[in-house]
Amino acid sequence: MAVPSPRLSVQSFELAPQTQAIRSLDWDRDRFDIEFGLQNGTTYNSFYIEAERRALIDTSHAKFRQLYLEALAGVVDLSRLDYLVISHTEPDHSGLVKDILQLAPQATVVATKVALQFLDNFVHQPFERRQVKSGDTLDLGGGHCLEFVSAPNLHWPDTMLTYDRGTGILYTCDVFGLHYCSDAAFDEDLGAIEADYQFYYDCLMGPNARSVLAALKRMDGLGDIQLVANGHGPLLKHHLQELLRRYQTWSLAQSQAEKIVAVLYLAGYGYGDRLTQSIAKGITKTGVGVEVLDLGSSDPQELQETVSRAGGIVLGMPPLSGADNSVLTSNLGTLLAAAKAKQFFGLFEPYGGDDEPIDPLKTKFLDLGLKSGFSPIRVKETPAEALYQLCEEAGTDLGQQLAQAEKIKQLKSLDSDLEKALGRLSGGLYIITAQKGAVKGAMLASWVAQASFAPPGFTVAVAKDRAIESLLQVGDRFVLNVLEEGNYQALMKHFLKRFPPGADRFEGVKTQTAQNGSPILAEALAYLEGEVVSRLECSDHWIVYSQVTQGRVAKTEGLTAVHHRKVGNYY
Repeated sequence: MAVPSPRLSVQSFELAPQTQAIRSLDWDRDRFDIEFGLQNGTTYNSFYIEAERRALIDTSHAKFRQLYLEALAGVVDLSRLDYLVISHTEPDHSGLVKDILQLAPQATVVATKVALQFLDNFVHQPFERRQVKSGDTLDLGGGHCLEFVSAPNLHWPDTMLTYDRGTGILYTCDVFGLHYCSDAAFDEDLGAIEADYQFYYDCLMGPNARSVLAALKRMDGLGDIQLVANGHGPLLKHHLQELLRRYQTWSLAQSQAEKIVAVLYLAGYGYGDRLTQSIAKGITKTGVGVEVLDLGSSDPQELQETVSRAGGIVLGMPPLSGADNSVLTSNLGTLLAAAKAKQFFGLFEPYGGDDEPIDPLKTKFLDLGLKSGFSPIRVKETPAEALYQLCEEAGTDLGQQLAQAEKIKQLKSLDSDLEKALGRLSGGLYIITAQKGAVKGAMLASWVAQASFAPPGFTVAVAKDRAIESLLQVGDRFVLNVLEEGNYQALMKHFLKRFPPGADRFEGVKTQTAQNGSPILAEALAYLEGEVVSRLECSDHWIVYSQVTQGRVAKTEGLTAVHHRKVGNYY
C-alpha cells in the first residue's frame, strides 16, 4: 500500500521594511524532537533582511530542500548574500546550511563559538565565519543593526537570539516557539495556540528554567521588542507581552523549586541532547527543578556549585576519547569531587559510538555514598519512541524519590477534620489504558466523572507526575476500563505496583485491543474509548476532558466498584 506523501508548503511574505519571512509549513508532522507528540503539525521559520548588506537568518528542514530553495530564490539572489546567521545548529533549522553555502560560498556564517564547532562537523567544507557573543553587533546598513544575545541551553548549548534595532524584531529560533501549523502567520487567536505554547515550553524550555530567566534578563537591555520572530509556529505580535510574561512566570516557578537535579551531558555527542531532555522533562513533572549543564563547556565553579546543592545527579556518559578534551576531563573531576553522600544519581548512554562504560562510574558514585535514582539506561540501538518514554519515566522516578519527604510534610500539615471531610468524596474504580506508537501506559483512577451528554464525555484527574500523563495530550486516544464490585482486587493490586521505567504494565494481564488501538482489560465490567479534547491545569493534577467514541458493557448485572477513603490528602 502506498504511503501518502506529507503535506508540505512554503509561505513567504514581507514581515517589516526590507525584511521577509519564509515559513516552511509541515502540516502532518506528528512527532518531534524528544519524541513528544504534535497535534497540529509544525513550521520551520526563516528570515531574510535586505539592506546595504544582506543577511539570511536560519534555513529550514532538509525535507523542504526544493520548496525552500525555490521560495528563497524568489526573495534573494544568493550570489549576493553577505551573511548567514545561525541561531542554533539543530537540523530542523540548519538542515540546508550546506546547500546555501554551496550556492553562496561568499557568505559569512555568523554564530556562537559552539555553533561554529558543530557546523564544522556536518558541513565538511571551508566557509567564511564570524564568531559572536552577547553584546556583539553586525551593522547591515539602512538602520538594520543586529545585536546578538547568547542564550545557551535553550534548548541547545549553541543558541543565540538576534535583535534588529531598526525594526524591533527579535529572532529567537526555538525560544518562544510552538508546534502549530496554520496559514495564520501571527498569534491573532491566543485561545487556539496557548495550549501548544505551554506544552512546547514544558517539553523544551521548562527543564532549562534558569537559562530562560537569564535570557529574559539579557533581553531587557535590547530596547523595544515589537515582534518575536520564532523558529516554530506563528510569530508573536498581537499577544507578545502576555506570552513573554508566561515564560517569566513558568520559569520563576521552576527555578524556585526547593530541590533540584543537576543533569549533565556532552552537547553534540550521540543522542545525548534528546535523551537528556527526556529525562529532564520527567524530573520537572514531579515539581523538582532541573539544571542542565554541558560538561564540555561549563564553568568549573558553576558546575561545582550546582552539583553541591543538587539533591540528584544525572550523567550522560562521555566518550572514551574525552580525555583529549581538557575541559571535559577537568569537569568530570569537579563532578566527582562535588558529589556527596545521600544524593541520588542516574546514568545513561548517549549512544555516541564510543561511550565510557557505565559500571566503573556507577561504582564510584556508590562508594561515595550516593543512591541510585534509577537503573542505568544502556542504549543498544538507535533511540526510538519507547526509549524516550523510558528516559522520561526514569526522570520521574528520580524526581518522585527526591520529592517524597516534602510530600510527607504536606500530608502531615493538613488539618485532621479537613482530611476526614475530603475523604468522604468517594468515587468509582477505573483503570486508564493507552497506547501511542510503541509506548503503552496504564493508571488506576478514581477521580472520574461524566461531564457532558451531547457529545458524551467525561473527565479524569491525572497527577502531573504519572507516566501515562504524556499519553493523554489533546488528540490522544485511550480506554477507560470500569472495574466491577467484588472482582477488582487482582487488577487493582497489579496496577498499584511500582513499575520500573520502561516496564510492560500489561505483562500477565488479559487484554483485547480497542478500535483506537489501546488495550481493553478482559476482566473489566465495561469500557469507554475516549479522545482527549481539552486539559485544565489544577495544581498537582491535570483535569482531562474526553469525548466518548465507543463503549460496551461486558456484564449487564454488574456494579461499578467504589473507592471509599478515610482521609482526603492522598489516594
